[in-house]
Amino acid sequence: MSAISLYARPSPDLAQKIAHSLALLESSAVKYSPLTQASSLGAEDMVVTHLMYEADLCAGMFVLDTEMLHVETMALIDRIEARYQRRVSVYRPDPEAAAAFVQANGDEAMYRSLALRKECCDIRKMEPLARALDGKKGWITGLRREQSNARAEVPYVEHQAGRAKINPLADWTLGDVWHYISVNAIPYNPLHDQFYPSIGCAPCTRAVTLGEDFRSGRWWWEKESAKECGLHVTGASASPVSSIIPIREASAA
Repeated sequence: MSAISLYARPSPDLAQKIAHSLALLESSAVKYSPLTQASSLGAEDMVVTHLMYEADLCAGMFVLDTEMLHVETMALIDRIEARYQRRVSVYRPDPEAAAAFVQANGDEAMYRSLALRKECCDIRKMEPLARALDGKKGWITGLRREQSNARAEVPYVEHQAGRAKINPLADWTLGDVWHYISVNAIPYNPLHDQFYPSIGCAPCTRAVTLGEDFRSGRWWWEKESAKECGLHVTGASASPVSSIIPIREASAA
């Protein structure tokens, strides 16, 4: 079963959401230039890339190659560049820092403690992110309020350390995302068709099973409150997320 057949169920007001997202991107390009998209190459970010193309947005795009991503994930970069004629900048961790961490802690350090997992994320994501955002006034993400408790109050625009963070899909549902992918024939990671609804580094991502929500495959050995790498942490919300579509409900619909 494909992710499209499993999830693509648009909200009644999706057309209005699309119009709002496009308007937000267009206004952000004026207010926060130079602007860039931070793409994880996940389903949401592929939608954002397409929206940027539709808006003819003057903005860059980058990917954080942690050097632990799935082959299927990295293959999307060539597909993006070919379809949208848009260069994707790739930022990698400092090789000496990454090698020193592995030498000191082993290849599976992330499973041993939360502190080690976050240190790995700092080396492979946070430091490269700082380089990617250097000199930028704004960055675009694929964050949605439905994704997790910690993201339940994601605004359309937030300001962090003097830089704007634009979240054009904040009010989109998972069904909206996959309907938009289907209608626009947007390329996506084939792992999504193998019950990987949320994809990060290979050691920290697994397929989900019936009844689990779509973020349960990320850092599955940790408590729910710990499941962020640091890229999008501003203060966790305690609000419950009730609109995430579990696999069980989606397949029964």
